[in-house]
Amino acid sequence: MNDVFTGSFTQQEPIPDEGIEAALRVLRHGRLHRYNLAPGEVGETAQLELDFAAQTGARYCLAVASGGYAMATALRALGVQPGDKVLSNAFTLAPVPGAIASLGAVPVFVGVTPALRIDLDDLAAKVATSGARVLLLSHMRGHICDMDALMAICDGAGVRVVEDCAHTMGAAWNGTASGRFGALGCFSMQTYKHVNSGEGGFLISDDADLMARAILLSGSYMLYDRHKAAPPPEVFAEIKYDVPNISGRMDNLRAAVLRPQIALLPERAAAWNARYARLEQGLRGTPGLTLIDRPALESMVASSFQALLLDWPAPAIEAALARCKVRGVELKWFGAPEPAGFTSTYRHWHYAHPGSMPATDRILAGLVDMRLPLTFSLADCDQIASILRAEIGAAWQAL
Repeated sequence: MNDVFTGSFTQQEPIPDEGIEAALRVLRHGRLHRYNLAPGEVGETAQLELDFAAQTGARYCLAVASGGYAMATALRALGVQPGDKVLSNAFTLAPVPGAIASLGAVPVFVGVTPALRIDLDDLAAKVATSGARVLLLSHMRGHICDMDALMAICDGAGVRVVEDCAHTMGAAWNGTASGRFGALGCFSMQTYKHVNSGEGGFLISDDADLMARAILLSGSYMLYDRHKAAPPPEVFAEIKYDVPNISGRMDNLRAAVLRPQIALLPERAAAWNARYARLEQGLRGTPGLTLIDRPALESMVASSFQALLLDWPAPAIEAALARCKVRGVELKWFGAPEPAGFTSTYRHWHYAHPGSMPATDRILAGLVDMRLPLTFSLADCDQIASILRAEIGAAWQAL
């Protein structure tokens, strides 16, 4: 009888004991609000911002309620207005165009390559024709494009870049940390990301004006002097009467849970990459399955795995996924006609009025996706690869 994988694709590793103890300290003293501090106390949230700024090399950092809030705040800080066009990836998740639409702005989607990176030729064409002055760039599923080439396109046209680094916390391109190329970098601490507080987000930047605006937008109540990874007070003085409060702060309880996880990120990145490499090794050469080449200049944090069933008929993909699911391996499919759970594509976001993108549709039609939680062992990865190889191979043979 064929073996069945019994692990969970949604079970994360436990919160470190240090984080649990820090959270208990916050609960015992009751000062959960980031600005509710004892005399001389920095606070968990302000210290978390200092920690993440130091890790990324950013001058400024702001912790907020979610990654989606971080992106919308970044766009507001850049002055995006209702009706403005904002460029973004066609291959991303719903919170990215959602952040654009939440401002009344209009997403302009850019295509994806077979390497699952933003199509730089399509980007250059749409920079030239759309009138957009901002690109919300999603490093979707951890695949980082040639950032030097992308920034050359955008800088040459006066397009400001906001990086969505929800899947690239701890990753880099050519030695520069993800989030450090654009005007602002946005990160997520939602449960399925690289650190886990249930929900949460970061913004990082070296731009004092943009970060001061983001801090005021987050709801600082003129208590911006309690931020430590922030611009000096005189930067706020010029804008504090003009920037609205759109409350979305991080709280001290979640910050306490996160701080030890930030310190563990390099160790966790190595563990994710080892699992990715083991799965990739086991799948290489599988008939009908196209693996995604990772460029040498990309330092990845591979917490998920993608591959293509390129140009397979939809019924054959459905059959392959069903075979895998029977054996305990559930793949997400970006080519499904209806959105399911976290998985949707630009075609499903009717509020954005997307046009036809045949080259991108071809890629997404064959794209399958799987989380790689650190609760999996290397032996688990071997078993998953064996199941996928057998069942996808069998479905390929039946074509």
